[in-house]
Amino acid sequence: MKTLKYITSALLLVTLLIASGCNDVLDLQPQDKMPIENVLSDPNGLKLYLANLYYQMPVEDFRYGEEGWHSNTNGGRNRAMYTDEAIHTEWIGNYGVATSYAAPHYWEQGYRLIRDVHLLLDAIPTLEVTDQIKDYMTGEALFIRAYAYFGLAMRYGGLPLIKESQKYDPNDLESLKVPRSTEKETFEFILDELDAATEKLPDSWGEEEGRRASKMVAQALKSRVGLYAGSLAKYWHLAPLQGEAVDKKLVGMVPSDAEAFFAASIAASETVINSGKYSLYAPTPSTPEEATENYIKMFQDPNIAPMEAIFIRGFNVVGRGHNYDFWFSPAQVRAGAPYPGRMNPLVEMVDLFEEYSHPGEPAPIITTTDPNDVDDYNGYNPSKTYLHFDEPLDPFRDKDARLHAYTVLPGSIMRGVKIVIQAGLIMPDGTPQIRTGIPSEGITLNGVTYWPWGAQNPDDYSGFNSNSSVASRNTKTGYSMRKFLQERGTAQRDAGTSDWMDIRYAEVLLNYAEAVIESGLGDVDKATKALNDIRRRAAFMAPVPLTQENIFRERRVELLFENKRDADMKRRREHHVYFNNRLAWAMLPVLDLSVSPPKYIFVRDLLHAAVERPFPINWYYYPIPGIEANGLIQNPTG
Repeated sequence: MKTLKYITSALLLVTLLIASGCNDVLDLQPQDKMPIENVLSDPNGLKLYLANLYYQMPVEDFRYGEEGWHSNTNGGRNRAMYTDEAIHTEWIGNYGVATSYAAPHYWEQGYRLIRDVHLLLDAIPTLEVTDQIKDYMTGEALFIRAYAYFGLAMRYGGLPLIKESQKYDPNDLESLKVPRSTEKETFEFILDELDAATEKLPDSWGEEEGRRASKMVAQALKSRVGLYAGSLAKYWHLAPLQGEAVDKKLVGMVPSDAEAFFAASIAASETVINSGKYSLYAPTPSTPEEATENYIKMFQDPNIAPMEAIFIRGFNVVGRGHNYDFWFSPAQVRAGAPYPGRMNPLVEMVDLFEEYSHPGEPAPIITTTDPNDVDDYNGYNPSKTYLHFDEPLDPFRDKDARLHAYTVLPGSIMRGVKIVIQAGLIMPDGTPQIRTGIPSEGITLNGVTYWPWGAQNPDDYSGFNSNSSVASRNTKTGYSMRKFLQERGTAQRDAGTSDWMDIRYAEVLLNYAEAVIESGLGDVDKATKALNDIRRRAAFMAPVPLTQENIFRERRVELLFENKRDADMKRRREHHVYFNNRLAWAMLPVLDLSVSPPKYIFVRDLLHAAVERPFPINWYYYPIPGIEANGLIQNPTG
């Protein structure tokens, strides 16, 4: 027998140079294959191998999309578009339809990473380094393995828990087949793995802090894992499945399983909070405008917020970066990119943000004199009395600072440009011309020409034109995305080099508050403070009580577009409820020329050619590939 111990070092060099951006590994010469002992016996080779493990981790970052991880060829599709956060500009087909089969699978990649971790664990005792370095590397390996298993468990449920290198024997292939553990056992293993990693890991990494696993990074991840598993146990019955995998508990838990998982999340969160190592960035702004600027800066460059950024995925190589600026910049500031503005925040997401004058409750945009019209998406109705606004940004001015930091609204200023989002005109005689582009030459009144889309030139507006070659550039919901986008856009693909905060302190605070309210465990006062500290950072001065509704809403608005919502909807079994033949809506800013001077009204309507978006409950678990060969019990498929 022999250990599976060879790696393709050429691939490692390519992927690791992308991920690490380290200049000191450039002297390594790629070869077809290299024994792992040779790689790990050299300091540069060891650094390269570790960097490759980090690079393979299933971090749901800028490059996490429909095709899977590390893929930029996705037409601007993003995981937010498979939740209640946003929809793709071209919503037809799977471009905005929640579907398990349009989601990235991870089985082979996950177990490939686990295998590579085992090779490192096998080699560590033989390395000529200090015992302390051996401990640190062991801790990193255990952390990465736990992260890989978590990525798998979220998608497949109970897993084959392979805990050491497997030996290949052509005469005994059956020994390589490891049966699935129950879903509960799988999550328990991941939590134990993170505790074991914590014991070995250092307190900090100096200059590499935040980019490598440390004790608090491992505990922060445990905070996330425990909350996920606790919610899954508590809410699994809301979308019950049937079949052999369910009967054997390979998928599925019961509410009584939840308490231990919530307790683990609470304990891990408290460890991070009590460490005193982290805090919220810019926690006490004096105005909402200051809070908005703080949020914008933090997500443009997380490195200015080391007190908040617990774990970062780096993007620092032009040509090997991400495409957020390329795909998501509004059309007017696209910098030459051919298909910008692809991320359209949903109307109900924008409505969820609070107003400072009415804290503690969602604040849907009021469009008419009848407040109940917030549920009317039947388009323009001349019998209604619409509210008029001097500027299209006026209805949003009292909204949560985070809305302005995370989204582009009609009339927002971005990169020094006023973003024009307009869906049409009310003609001087009261006739609506909405989403038609008619009259194409514009209307001149008192020497001023007014255009259906707010400007004559397509480069000077960002919505709603859907009748021309520029249709795919324009928002269809009335809103566009701002979060993470830089002050300068780029027309070059793979050029984004801003870093991604995978775990940040605000998430740990939210995990803690939610686990406390969901379980009845933990310190209610501390959880209430955690919730309101986050709100204070957004310039909300008055505290709100610790309730499930307040926590759930706060998590949605604080973590918007951070690829957390998909997991939140899955663990609380919300996907199939939300995507119950749900239609997408639009908020249409319209310039009313029947009043003098012209003013803006807002019209709620369905998306043009709206698509129904279902979510069958079997989509909560992905089908396991290769069961004919690996002999595993398949997940429910119907």
